[in-house]
Amino acid sequence: MIMVYYIAFVLIGIGIYGILTQKNLFKFLVSLTIIDTAINIFIISLGYIEGKDVPIYSQYTPVANFVDPLPQALVLTAIVIGVGTLALGASLLIKVYEKYETLEVEEIATKEAKE
Repeated sequence: MIMVYYIAFVLIGIGIYGILTQKNLFKFLVSLTIIDTAINIFIISLGYIEGKDVPIYSQYTPVANFVDPLPQALVLTAIVIGVGTLALGASLLIKVYEKYETLEVEEIATKEAKE
């Protein structure tokens, strides 16, 4: 179970590295999405408890044996927000590309300075 934490932190590190080093706006958006996914993995792994059951009520499963469903609900909400953010970012990238015909930050800055 500890391995999942390491995977989440490695993905967060990869995303931060991408944000700090990439000059392409598309790669920047992908790095943000990687961080979003890694945080979701981390929150889900925090909510997992070994030996507990899925929180589905029935006459055979006592309530005391359930995993807390709150992290799952929060991550589900975060996934919806992340998809919306990704869609908005992609649409903005399309508009930037239509105007400047590039997604490189330095080229956009150069073209903006000329105007």
